[in-house]
Amino acid sequence: MTRDELTAFCAALPRTTHVVQWGNADVYKVGGKVFAIIGLGQTGDTVTFKTSHMAFEILSDSPGLRPAPYMASRGLKWIQQYEQPGLSDDSLRDHIRASYDLVAAGLTRKLRASLGL
Repeated sequence: MTRDELTAFCAALPRTTHVVQWGNADVYKVGGKVFAIIGLGQTGDTVTFKTSHMAFEILSDSPGLRPAPYMASRGLKWIQQYEQPGLSDDSLRDHIRASYDLVAAGLTRKLRASLGL
């Protein structure tokens, strides 16, 4: 997927906000919490997303993927796609959507209700 396709996908998820942080990274949030970062890293062609514990274990050893620098070193279960082959477009969309769902589920009931989630 191109960066434009990724940003369009993330922006289309319900109640998503977008900010540019950490240089030129596109950071997508729901309820003020990050669920995807596009363009963080030396190449700018990276995609970083939150995962379940099981997905983290599986994806950590996949070609083109790694535990996300900074985040994973702090015990957080985040994966970064940093080179090819990485994930297929469909699988990447599925993982970003799962990241969104994990983050949204972690919001307070009151905040989820106010966002209509």
